[in-house]
Amino acid sequence: MDRGDYLYIWQAPDWPHWRYDLAALAPLLAEVSHAQGLLAGRLVDAGLPVRAQASLSVLTDDVVKTSEIEGEKLDVASVRSSIAQRLGVDIGALAPVDRHVEGIVEVVLDATANCHAPVTQERLLGWHAALFPTGHSGLVRIAAGAWRDDAHGPMQVVSGPVGRHRIHYEAPPATRLAADTCRFLDWINSPPHEPPLVRAGLGHLWFVTLHPFDDGNGRIARALGDLLLARADNASQRFYSLAAQIRREREAYYQILEQTQKGTLDVTAWLTWFLSALQRAIAQAQRTLDAVLGKTRFWQQVAGTPMNERQTRLVNRLLDGFEGKLTTTKWAAIAKCSADTALRDINELVARDVLRRSPAGGRSTSYELNIPAAP
Repeated sequence: MDRGDYLYIWQAPDWPHWRYDLAALAPLLAEVSHAQGLLAGRLVDAGLPVRAQASLSVLTDDVVKTSEIEGEKLDVASVRSSIAQRLGVDIGALAPVDRHVEGIVEVVLDATANCHAPVTQERLLGWHAALFPTGHSGLVRIAAGAWRDDAHGPMQVVSGPVGRHRIHYEAPPATRLAADTCRFLDWINSPPHEPPLVRAGLGHLWFVTLHPFDDGNGRIARALGDLLLARADNASQRFYSLAAQIRREREAYYQILEQTQKGTLDVTAWLTWFLSALQRAIAQAQRTLDAVLGKTRFWQQVAGTPMNERQTRLVNRLLDGFEGKLTTTKWAAIAKCSADTALRDINELVARDVLRRSPAGGRSTSYELNIPAAP
């Protein structure tokens, strides 16, 4: 059916009867499934400790990036500490964790670790309450742990300054939410009739189109997408992050979302974008696994090399991805020590072949790790 006298897909007479061209999607589905298989094979060979570190890295990225999409910046160390505690992964010293970070981590982990549990209204309301433990989004009071009521007008996605703002999307009225969410939950808990990866794309789109909460709809939609992907993988551990990939492609994500929500119920274009982004997320996971394996090889290489707590912490910081060049000044600032202590720490690690002076010139001497080459 072509789009008639309606603006948004939820106004279509046959809503929510999704349609898509499976033949057109088949090659991409095969490519994504192949990429998943290759990643799974590498992870099996890598062993349990490496899988745990890879999962920790991916989940940390997932939590941080799903919040960044909404313009919220979380402390990476706090997120990593919270996840490590819950997974039982030893990362040495733990950073302080606030209840807001704990709430987001709880939602992401519950979505994947308990992916086969039914998705109920109570579970979604619990997720929402966990995302907003103070009942506020920023300074604005919201109905945390409850569906929106549209008391202040229709739910709209807007951009631009007040008075000249642009409406990208308007969600179904709150009076429809009871029936619409019930239909969605019946679908997500029923035996699948679609390919599992297609189902993940439809679940993400369907929930974010309902937009049933005052805030946090995107984060919960991505959590539901992860839940459906975990079901598709039949694995409760996550080794790739679609949320992080969406953050890298945020503009394209919002563009295809708006185009789809103002289009017909033929969502082939959305699913094509979703599957392509998923393919790129898996490719990024391969690079993450390379980094984890490199970190493992590094610690095996330096096993027995004496290091104090500052040195161990800074080396781990370098292994996890240090932005810019490591200098004595930066070492002192991060380790909260004097410049003399920082220089002594560095010189000891240079003498023990843990660090080397960077060949790049500049006003300040910089240092980098001696990473062993891959076998």
